Amino acid sequence: MAMMFRSEEMALCQMFIQPEAAYTSVSELGETGAVQFRDLNADVNAFQRKFVSEVRRCDEMERKLRYVEGEVKKDSVQIPECSVDDWPRAPNPREIIDLEARLEKTENEILELSQNAVNLKSNYLELTELKHVLERTQSFFFEQEVIVSTDAAKSNLIAEDPTAAQSRGRLGFVAGVIQREKMPGFERMLWRISRGNIFLRQVELEEPLEDPATGNEIFKTVFVAFFQGEQLKARIKKVCTGYHVSLYPCPSSGSERTDMVKGVCTRLEDLRMVLNQTQDHRAIVLASVAKELFSWRIMVKKMKAIYHTLNLFNMDVTKKCLIGECWVPVPDLPKVQKALSDGSAAVGSTIPSFLNVIDTNEAPPTYNRTNKFTRGFQNLIDAYGIASYREANPALYTIITFPFLFGIMFGDLGHGMIMALFGLWMVTGEKKLGAKKSTNEIWNIFFGGRYIILLMGLFSMYTGFVYNDIFSKSMNIFGSAWSINYNTSTVMTNKDLTLNPGSTDYDTEIYPIGLDPVWQLASNKIIFLNSYKMKLSIIFGVVHMIFGVCMSVVNHNFFKKRISIVLEFLPQIIFLVLLFAYMVFMMFMKWIAYTAKTDYQPRTPGCAPSVLIMFINMMLFKNSEPFHGCDEFMFEGQNELQRTFVFIALLCIPWMLLGKPFYLMFKRKNASPTPIPNNGDVHQGGDANHTSSSPKPHDSHDDEPMAEIFIHQAIHTIEYVLSTVSHTASYLRLWALSLAHAQLSEVLWNMVLSMGLKQTSYKGAIMLYFVFGAWSLFTLAILVMMEGLSAFLHTLRLHWVEFMSKFYEGLGYGFQPFSFKLIIDSDDDLE
Repeated sequence: MAMMFRSEEMALCQMFIQPEAAYTSVSELGETGAVQFRDLNADVNAFQRKFVSEVRRCDEMERKLRYVEGEVKKDSVQIPECSVDDWPRAPNPREIIDLEARLEKTENEILELSQNAVNLKSNYLELTELKHVLERTQSFFFEQEVIVSTDAAKSNLIAEDPTAAQSRGRLGFVAGVIQREKMPGFERMLWRISRGNIFLRQVELEEPLEDPATGNEIFKTVFVAFFQGEQLKARIKKVCTGYHVSLYPCPSSGSERTDMVKGVCTRLEDLRMVLNQTQDHRAIVLASVAKELFSWRIMVKKMKAIYHTLNLFNMDVTKKCLIGECWVPVPDLPKVQKALSDGSAAVGSTIPSFLNVIDTNEAPPTYNRTNKFTRGFQNLIDAYGIASYREANPALYTIITFPFLFGIMFGDLGHGMIMALFGLWMVTGEKKLGAKKSTNEIWNIFFGGRYIILLMGLFSMYTGFVYNDIFSKSMNIFGSAWSINYNTSTVMTNKDLTLNPGSTDYDTEIYPIGLDPVWQLASNKIIFLNSYKMKLSIIFGVVHMIFGVCMSVVNHNFFKKRISIVLEFLPQIIFLVLLFAYMVFMMFMKWIAYTAKTDYQPRTPGCAPSVLIMFINMMLFKNSEPFHGCDEFMFEGQNELQRTFVFIALLCIPWMLLGKPFYLMFKRKNASPTPIPNNGDVHQGGDANHTSSSPKPHDSHDDEPMAEIFIHQAIHTIEYVLSTVSHTASYLRLWALSLAHAQLSEVLWNMVLSMGLKQTSYKGAIMLYFVFGAWSLFTLAILVMMEGLSAFLHTLRLHWVEFMSKFYEGLGYGFQPFSFKLIIDSDDDLE
């Protein structure tokens, strides 16, 4: 956890690498993931850089991989993947040539197999369609022959010339197959061009055919068009060409059609056997390729990343050395040195690569080391803004404060248990669930925050136990410490009976932990919980804000701005403590001084003053008329003490407003000119243990004109003074959401589940089955998910605005290391 207190110290380094060792050295750096390179060729076009041809080679290899992968997925062949630890390393230059040749050979082989398969499937489709044409048109020709013979007989009875009758009986025909959805338009077009002189018969194929190119199913219709005359035949063929109709030769004789069907069936059987053999060979080839496809993809991505990174380097004047600049975390400097040495040794370079740390006034990137547990909390902080370099990191404290404040709003033992079990399921199965790489964004958000969900559930269980609230009901674990003096008849008949500690008795021992379960029966339960939770929210809010103000001391001390402790921190903390921490003190004072047992304390509960009214009177310097026989104040000298506190708090405002500007004005008058250091000097000798200069203050405005300093300080003062009031009131959301959650849970129990529980007949068991399902659904959907999301967002706001604004600036930029793992994971997410 110590590494999360603030970001890592960064060093700006300059590395000198020999050209022959550049590829292997950058490859080693990509495996370590500890370097963020800077672009030294920002003014150079992307197509004019040194390694642009190598990048294009990688692009071409990626294109071939995408084609091969598409063919593998088309045949539903599983592509085995391996863990990050088993990923292959970037190939050396010789292996690149071999990999390129293998990809070229694989692509050509699959292209040839695909083309052969398409040709075979096209032939198979044509023969299948011809078979359907020959088989389905048998009835059409039989009907046509009957019609022709009947017409010929009638013509012989009427006409004297037999040749006229013979010519009248000869009809031409065209047979083919057309896509089913085109048939209505095709039929209308034939009717128009022939003026109704075409006899069209059609039949739909029940089984779909396979498209040879895409493999999709297509539905077709077999048709025969009978006509008379060569001119009409030419028109029909033109229409068939326009509608992409497949025309097939069909003999007019039945015996010839039967012989032709037998020949087509024989050819189909032979072609089906060849297709099966081709498909088996393709499956074998794709299965062998799929085993290596993942490794090829990893290697090509690493190669491309290396060459992209090398394009960020600059060449020295002699063209014999590559120069690069990078940000490196100081603890990782030895690791970077070793990576450069290993890269040079891999190619047998005689001249070693070396690393120099240079001084700079440029703001370094912010790098917070995280693990799988702390990563989710760090993401919550980074969503507000990346921390300025080396300022205190709120994520360390958010690990506890975030789920605790959430638990105050979501305090229910039952609902917290549901959330904790869901988080525990994701945590225990994180390896299996993380390996699935789901594309569902909502699931990825839940899985990324699995430890946050687990802690929120556990803290909700704790606060629910303190509230003694489980699905809106109480648990009597330790036995109630309450006793009453009413008889049984009075208790059972008086529905509005309230619990008044002053007029009833309770045991000498109070309820050990949390609320006494007897409050579940009281009609004044909400009134009591309102006061209880409202005061708790103010207490925790003021403590949280005071902690945030105290965290600013850590930043002031680290950035050597100790004068800001006197000019900013002290007036801020005094203002907050004397007003709002004093209000918290008076809450505890009221709980101690006024008790329900008048035997132990002379003050009665009716005389207890309102802390809110007392605080308002304190700020307005006024007094309220006390009740008859009661004291206005809780202790002697309270009025004078309060006036002193307000007076000192008001003095803190000009202290915050004018202290820092006057100090800077005095400092500038007495300051002597200092020489400007050369920020580009390189430390000779290549001492990698030397770090960059001490960090500048993360919120420094000391170099601004005095007018702007006065304006900035005035805005800062007004914002702080007003925000102490608004932020304190903002913590009342802890009380409001807790009360709303408890009431919604109680309403759901009384309005839904109790309907089944109140039934006394056997029908009640059946009814309870369905009622319990509805109650469970509403509990998960409304109370756990919707209320949980609402409490999460309100807790996030309390940390971003009320807590972090006291010390956190968040104006930095993130450290983006050159890491193969990050690059490949981001590419997979985009895909």
